[in-house]
Amino acid sequence: MVQIRGGFPDTRLRRNRCDDWTRRLVAENRLAVDDLIWPVFLREDDDPAAEIASMPGQRRLTVSEAVEAVGRAAELGIPAVCLFPKVSEPLKTPGCEEAVNPDNLICRGLRAIKQAVPTVGLVGDVALDPFNPLGHDGLLEGDRVLNDETVEILCRQALVQAEAGCDIIAPSDMMDGRIAAIRRALDGAGLEDTRICSYAAKYASAFYGPFRDAIGSSGALRGDKKTYQMDPANAEEALHEVALDLAEGADMVMVKPGLPYLDIIRRVKDRFAVPTFAYQVSGEYAMIRAAALNGWLDGERAMMESLIAFKRAGADAVLTYFAVEAAERLRKG
Repeated sequence: MVQIRGGFPDTRLRRNRCDDWTRRLVAENRLAVDDLIWPVFLREDDDPAAEIASMPGQRRLTVSEAVEAVGRAAELGIPAVCLFPKVSEPLKTPGCEEAVNPDNLICRGLRAIKQAVPTVGLVGDVALDPFNPLGHDGLLEGDRVLNDETVEILCRQALVQAEAGCDIIAPSDMMDGRIAAIRRALDGAGLEDTRICSYAAKYASAFYGPFRDAIGSSGALRGDKKTYQMDPANAEEALHEVALDLAEGADMVMVKPGLPYLDIIRRVKDRFAVPTFAYQVSGEYAMIRAAALNGWLDGERAMMESLIAFKRAGADAVLTYFAVEAAERLRKG
């Protein structure tokens, strides 16, 4: 509780806002390049679909382009990138076999980037939606997304990514029990130092649309994901999910989406005091970018304000498509 010390005119809170140097001295939260994780979309060399119409300014990159782009990100000081593949349609199968192919697009990207830019941390998305012709994060039986059978293939997916050079396995599927199973699989393969960042509180959100465009799953999705992603109305359930994933061996946890769920970030950080990340998802990015392109917002100010909001809420790091732009802005001072 804030203790009120006197009142106006003896207390004038505007005094500390008078000058730029004073504002900087008393700032309660700071954003640094070290707080940023850059999501990168990969495409095959023969896939001409580089531009992402619903995410102006973002492109799908070939592996060679990604190596170059991550090198530039490293020069800016960005500590980690997260890779997402746009899988060719013929490789999408009901059994999602391509997800466990050690030479799939994401594994080739991991190997190439790790060799060229070894100082950057590599985060690998573990979920089946890029590989599933119906766009779901798990295997299906009719209209039902199977939990245990999905967890089994997620373990294999995690292993091929870790063996390809992934530093942080990031399961975003929201299947029950997958963190413990993946931890056992990694440890059993001698990969005990590979970290797990659990998307522990991932909501069934309307803000994912542009992402699904980017990985080519938007038109394929049958039904919705409400049977495994969380209800936006629930907060206590998020704490339960985080507690379970930490007990199962998660090293860090993610809240997704970001800005609409700042309260969840704050509660998770306060309750568990563990590394807590936020994902500023594609819809959040697209809203700010579109408003800026239309002249409705100052794009750079809105970008930086949105990112400091995550720090104020307690996030230790932010996955954001603005990572490179924000890093350039922070470098300018």
